[in-house]
Amino acid sequence: MIKGILNFSHHLIEEAVNKGETVIDATCGNGHDTVFLSEVVGEHGHVFGFDIQDAAIKQTQEKLAGHKITNAKIIKDSHSNAIHHLTVDQLTSLGGAIFNLGYLPGSDKGIITKSETTILAIEGILSHLKEDGIIVLVVYHGHPGGDAEKQNILEYTHQLDQKFFRVLKYGFINQKNDPPFIIAIEKKTR
Repeated sequence: MIKGILNFSHHLIEEAVNKGETVIDATCGNGHDTVFLSEVVGEHGHVFGFDIQDAAIKQTQEKLAGHKITNAKIIKDSHSNAIHHLTVDQLTSLGGAIFNLGYLPGSDKGIITKSETTILAIEGILSHLKEDGIIVLVVYHGHPGGDAEKQNILEYTHQLDQKFFRVLKYGFINQKNDPPFIIAIEKKTR
């Protein structure tokens, strides 16, 4: 069966990330991915969630409290600064990251992710990501500014050296209204 976008993004993370590792939710949003990542890494793993919006931080913290999750730290900052919030030990156990690009559902649609900060975040994470680790980007682009971000992210990921990275684009081509798609970057074993 063909997996939907969100199910496939989670499947990719589950295949790459191990218990006890560190993971990044680069765009907390409503907290669903943060909770999912917490379950994937288990009680001895670490989840770092980032967002620039107070509403996203609050929603994610409430969701974590409701699930009694204690292995996640939520930080109000751009994902471009994510690696600066992790210790050396956490950076050396960095198993994966997930991004949901676009805007926070139910919020100000003028506040969107931007390719400049997203690419900085990807570069920082890739420099510390374990071999066989993964970055999953769910690209929502059907909003003002979304097409430019989509194009810039595609151009950036297209030029990643195939000796070191596998880059996958996964999406449905028969859906209307600019359906989201996935870009997954796997760091190859050397």
